Amino acid sequence: MHINCFAEILALTPPPSNGQPGSQPNMLVSFAPMILLVVVFYFILIRPQQQRAKQQTKMLTALKAGDKVVTASGIIAVVISVKDKTVNIRSADAKLEVTKASITEILESGTTTES
Repeated sequence: MHINCFAEILALTPPPSNGQPGSQPNMLVSFAPMILLVVVFYFILIRPQQQRAKQQTKMLTALKAGDKVVTASGIIAVVISVKDKTVNIRSADAKLEVTKASITEILESGTTTES
């Protein structure tokens, strides 16, 4: 079959009649795949991210001295003090000041036991 045959087949189809109802697809039907795609993206990507952000904020507000935490870089330490934007932590022989956002997990909740 030649490429010209496809043009001939297309030429044989009747032109769309604008006067008949139902000749054009419904707008909702034509946008249904796009709407479905947006809904799927919301439930797969956006909503879980919002839930993780709420969980992280709740965890950081509950942070107090004596908690054993893990930082984003993998340091396991004990919280010495909590400030507005930073946290002082102690890991082995090192004392560090890190941002609150770098705390990813609270391993143990506890009270300060300094000797």
